[in-house]
Amino acid sequence: MLTLIPTPIGNLEDITLRAMRLFEEAELFLCEDTRETKHLLRLLQERFGMQKIDVEFLSFHEHNGTQRLIEIDTVLREKNVIYVSDAGMPAISDPGQLLVAYCQKEDIAYDVLPGANAALTAYVASGFASVAFNFFGFLPHKGAQRKEKLTSLLSMDIPTILYESPHRLLKLLEELSVLAPSRELFLAKELTKKFQNYFRGDANKAFEHFQSQNIRGEWVVIIDAKKEKINVLYMEDIVDLDIAPKIKAKLIAKLSGKSIKECYDAIITKEK
Repeated sequence: MLTLIPTPIGNLEDITLRAMRLFEEAELFLCEDTRETKHLLRLLQERFGMQKIDVEFLSFHEHNGTQRLIEIDTVLREKNVIYVSDAGMPAISDPGQLLVAYCQKEDIAYDVLPGANAALTAYVASGFASVAFNFFGFLPHKGAQRKEKLTSLLSMDIPTILYESPHRLLKLLEELSVLAPSRELFLAKELTKKFQNYFRGDANKAFEHFQSQNIRGEWVVIIDAKKEKINVLYMEDIVDLDIAPKIKAKLIAKLSGKSIKECYDAIITKEK
């Protein structure tokens, strides 16, 4: 049986008694990073008296996950297997999703323990009123794909939760200050740790503020929902526009994902 166990995102005291008991009963550990997991277990033994863990540790990450599943199929069915990410809830922005999907497909028993999660912790701290929100994780690092995704997130009518590394935080805030300078943001640094820090303000103020701040550590950035009304342009509206058919075809192709030729032929047929 597989059990996915969340680990503290900062403060070691956030570990649960149930998690430590299952650690002690484990026959195999699958870890995003075996070094991080072994370090965590040593701290739990030293501070909370957890029994010493003397079992096999295997790495399980985005680069080897598919092959590893083939290797451990029998073990997943017959032994107590634990999966932990480096910090927080497994399978959120980490390869634990592969394990869950594999267990469902192969009818292997699995369980998930509740526990620490940076996105939810930061969202509660933000004070944003919306019950609904969008969790995206990490944006693409650069290029048109990043700009396109960020523009799309800014058009949403619910808040969006992002993760950001310290060396890209200023870049993100600069982009937001250009694309949506008055949009309300909430930033949380090093949640549950000694240097935990919150900031709330618009994108302009955030970019100005953090240019002179220590931005080391991992960050959660929450972008509030777009308040103004969003005008939606449908394909039927484009067809009715008084513009050349080739331009209409290009616009519709962009929206639909179809080829320009296919859209052009459909427009010509409709206009006959």
